[in-house]
Amino acid sequence: MRRFLRPGHDPVRERLKRDLFQFNKTVEHGFPHQPSALGYSPFLRLMAIGTRSGAIKLYGAPGVEFMGLHEENNTVMQIHFIPDQCQLVTLLDDNSLHLWSLKQHGGTSELREEHRFTLKGPPGSPPSATQVTAVLPHSSREVLYLGTESGNIFVVELPSFRVLEDRTITPEAVLQRIPEDNCNRRSCELVEALREHPKNPDQILIGYSRGLIVLWDLQNNKGTHHFLGSQQLENLYWQRDGSKFISCHYDGSYTQWPVSSDNRQSEPLENTVPYGPFPCKAISKIYWQTTKNGLPYIIFQGGMPRASYGDRHSISVIHGSQQTAFDFTSRVIDFFIIFSSDPAAEFDDPSALVVLAEEELVVIDLKSAGWPAVQPPYLASLHCSAITCSHHVSNIPLKLWERIISAGSKQNIHYSSMPWPIDGGTNIAPDPPQRDLLLTGHEDGTVRFWDASGVCLHLLYKLSTVKVFLTDADPNDNMNTLGEDEWPPLRKVGTFDPYSDDPRLGIQKIYLCKYSGYLAVAGTAGQVLVMELNDEDAEHVVDHAEADLLQDQEGYRWKGHEKLKTRDGPVRFEAGFQPFVLVQCQPPAVVTSLALHSEWKLVAFGTSHGFGLFDHQQKRLVFVKCTLHPSDQLALEGPLSRVKSLKKSLRQSFRRIRRSRVSSRKRRGGGGNASEVQEANAKFDQDVLQEMELAPVQRKIEARSAEDSFTGFVRTLYFADTFLRDSSRHCPSLWAGTNGGTVYAFCLRVPPAERRMDEPVRAEQAKEIQLMHRAPVVGILVLDGRSTPLPEPLEVAHDLSKSPDMQGSHQLLVVSEEQFKVFTLPKVSSKLKLKLTALEGCRVRKVTVANFGSCKTDDYSENDLAVLTNLGDIQIISLPFLKLQIRYPCIRKEDVSGIASCVFTKYGQGFYLISPSEFERFSLSTKWLVEPRCIVDMPEVTSNNHVHKSGTENAARKSSPGDCGEDERKSERLMEHALLNDEKVLKEIQSTLEGGR
Repeated sequence: MRRFLRPGHDPVRERLKRDLFQFNKTVEHGFPHQPSALGYSPFLRLMAIGTRSGAIKLYGAPGVEFMGLHEENNTVMQIHFIPDQCQLVTLLDDNSLHLWSLKQHGGTSELREEHRFTLKGPPGSPPSATQVTAVLPHSSREVLYLGTESGNIFVVELPSFRVLEDRTITPEAVLQRIPEDNCNRRSCELVEALREHPKNPDQILIGYSRGLIVLWDLQNNKGTHHFLGSQQLENLYWQRDGSKFISCHYDGSYTQWPVSSDNRQSEPLENTVPYGPFPCKAISKIYWQTTKNGLPYIIFQGGMPRASYGDRHSISVIHGSQQTAFDFTSRVIDFFIIFSSDPAAEFDDPSALVVLAEEELVVIDLKSAGWPAVQPPYLASLHCSAITCSHHVSNIPLKLWERIISAGSKQNIHYSSMPWPIDGGTNIAPDPPQRDLLLTGHEDGTVRFWDASGVCLHLLYKLSTVKVFLTDADPNDNMNTLGEDEWPPLRKVGTFDPYSDDPRLGIQKIYLCKYSGYLAVAGTAGQVLVMELNDEDAEHVVDHAEADLLQDQEGYRWKGHEKLKTRDGPVRFEAGFQPFVLVQCQPPAVVTSLALHSEWKLVAFGTSHGFGLFDHQQKRLVFVKCTLHPSDQLALEGPLSRVKSLKKSLRQSFRRIRRSRVSSRKRRGGGGNASEVQEANAKFDQDVLQEMELAPVQRKIEARSAEDSFTGFVRTLYFADTFLRDSSRHCPSLWAGTNGGTVYAFCLRVPPAERRMDEPVRAEQAKEIQLMHRAPVVGILVLDGRSTPLPEPLEVAHDLSKSPDMQGSHQLLVVSEEQFKVFTLPKVSSKLKLKLTALEGCRVRKVTVANFGSCKTDDYSENDLAVLTNLGDIQIISLPFLKLQIRYPCIRKEDVSGIASCVFTKYGQGFYLISPSEFERFSLSTKWLVEPRCIVDMPEVTSNNHVHKSGTENAARKSSPGDCGEDERKSERLMEHALLNDEKVLKEIQSTLEGGR
């Protein structure tokens, strides 16, 4: 049988791979990109958000998340939950309606699309005849009322989406009951709002855009009251007892209307322009909430004075003498109020205002004094300042975790302490097995620490590096401070702030040692800050050191931005990570690589000009190495001066092409007649074809010139205690890989602990490796005598890793964009290689060592390389034999920013940006899987919540025994439907039938 097996095919290994590797996209962290609609179910206590790309996301208690995607990828315009049901309806911009249900399957709930429907008019009718503008799910749970641009209101049956044509409310029927001198046909065009009477389900309020409002009797199919507004209508809202309703208008006013039984035409009680008398923007939505103390909450969107505040995005809250206009930094999409949903309650008693803005979710506590904001446990605005880099740290020690949380809690004193109000569903996912941190660097010079242990990405702590530097912004400025007489009473809320004081503050590299609490942060202007964790506020001087990476070489002139100016004297820092030393690279180019060794108290940094080593215990520069090629002028222009660079690189490319053509002609023979030249060309082409046929699998890779731009760009830095000079003595070392395919190795002499402050750290270059094709080096790794990657600094000291094997020979793995190559140490002779670009046609973008455990047994785990390519594929490659284990498509190859943002974890998971505000989380491991597992149970329905027909306006008829029987029959049909759709049940029935035969 052996000769029939494919070469390299091992059945045992194939089974083991199935136990180790499995690709899953598990959860999306952050804030939905381009939200377009918002919905809320007081019954389920779930919130729904729709996006412009057709996604719909449901959120409840922390950990309760669902996601669906419309096939059409059209913008979600409206979301409406069916009352007292686990169902919702979405309206898209293509005028289609979609019914979604939360169904239980395999012990968890899932969001599924049940039906879709597009309202169609009679043949020849214009599109406006059926263009849906307002949707009302009736409390009977049997029908939807659809208002259209033409003024018609169609009635659609649920869940079949069958149009009940005999119940359509036409403009002609509405106008029959209205005096002709008050209205004409145009008054009934475009239905702006539909609202069901809170006490009588047989009545609905119809609002037309031109100001006409009609109370319609569904039983008798006629209008009972009409109300004539003088301004264009925006929205309607019923008061809880149904005696009055509120209309809001385009001119920034709102009006109260009484609903009396004797008058068919009612006059307004009061018309208010809250921010008049000057012209104001439209009030697009309003709530009137009653309270026990008699003072209502009036909450509305818009209404600001048009001339002075027309560009503000605001929602105002008025309660007695209190009035605040909450000012958002991005456009308000929609909002809702969380209030008492018990139909027997006499008052609304609102507790929270939930606002969906274009870039963040903001929740305001209406119960606490001052109406403070509530910190959301999910939907974090990751991009409050643009993300510039990210760094993941697995398995954080408990002590460090608690200290970070403590520092973060001191920052959050201005947040409300109220529990999260959107708490529907139950999270049944197991507790995370370990504590994980995701650190994101931002354009404004901040680093945010996120709890990435579970489904909810929650902000723990925010670190700012701005205080070290002098910027245009005054840190004492407070945008929220208002004078007593300031009008309107604006108050900034939310965290989204896309504007950076200085682009040079941007964070480019982060490195955290979880054992020592040291943190290194590097930025856009060559700044490298080393910090340590302090539990108390402190005021101290930050030591400065300069690293001249050009080493005073002549002929170089930096054309980019200047370095940041630092503050003189002591600086006061909050509790948390506090910088104690600043290393400034010269020229102040972007820091491209960073490494920290907390046991040796060393930090290494690299730019496009070279790299350096700094002793942060003695606060002394150990050495710098210039990697700049004499012809590489592009590296001296900086990121803010690229127009000339682009022209120059294009010119160089054309010259290179021209030179290659000229040289090929010369090789073919410079002289001779035309026939000889043709023969030479034919022979040359044939030779090329033969050369290609010799290696049909491999692609020809053109060697890069040393004169190519950015060859000195330092891509990776790595500390290792290994054999560098001879095989008998190991020593600390620093390795650096460049964009030009060069690897530098330096021997380090670190004094013992007792003489650490007295003797300097010394460094000496020991090796220099030049890869043949000069491909950029993206990763360096040393394997010990057991072919295991060397442990992290202090990992062995904390008994979290075995001591490395220093008896056997060590190996060096160099990962370039094109291949993986293993060298023996200390001789640095080539031992093994895997050509990736030649065989696969792709290039390595990210690489890391990940530990994969078996899902079948806890006794087996192995270290492999997780590799992301420029095609968006993820490959797992074994160590130390460099065998490809498996390949998964992960990111679209066109998504360059997603590929560039990807970060792997130590245990086979990863994150990448699918939009500026969202991380997609994926898992490569069968053992480590973080995904939502939640269930939504149907709460008990209060009897008067679902009555369709009622005899009087104030009393609702209770369900009769016949109704209960109907409910039982409906539940039996649902159970039958569920059983027939359950694959396990069908398989059992099939096996029983086959056994009977």
